[in-house]
Amino acid sequence: MKTLYLVRHAKSSWDNAAMADFDRPLNTRGQKAAPFMARLMAEKQASPDLMITSPANRALTTAQIFADVLDYPVDKLQERMEIYEGGLNHCIRIIQEIPDTVHSVMLFGHNPTLTMLANFISGEHLENMVTCSVVKITLKHDQWNDTMMDSGAMEWYEYPKKHRGEDG
Repeated sequence: MKTLYLVRHAKSSWDNAAMADFDRPLNTRGQKAAPFMARLMAEKQASPDLMITSPANRALTTAQIFADVLDYPVDKLQERMEIYEGGLNHCIRIIQEIPDTVHSVMLFGHNPTLTMLANFISGEHLENMVTCSVVKITLKHDQWNDTMMDSGAMEWYEYPKKHRGEDG
């Protein structure tokens, strides 16, 4: 079976209204939440074979923090613009293209797409994946190409406020 971790980027800064959305950095809360959640993933024995991220600054920074904590080589992070620019179908296609030799994937992205993706694959109904939240989905098959509606089971949904009184 395959394991898919969906990670919404940590909280980003809106301080500079002139800054392009793509370039927004993590704010102070996001800079605290990302390493906290990455350590929680280490405690939960998350060990992705592959990390794929949106190249937007806030998602890429979140992925780099997780990679560092989970001993994943930062230079092996795969950046996919479709995660930032595209929607649900683009993310499903990215997942379906993963080689079957990969057993566990961590995908970093944005809302509303990640919430829709979690709900689509698992058949569950999350209202909203908050910033820096992580969903673990165990797929019901051994081939990434078979990822489609209701093809997995949501094992858990973790987010900073659940553990530290923050909303990520």
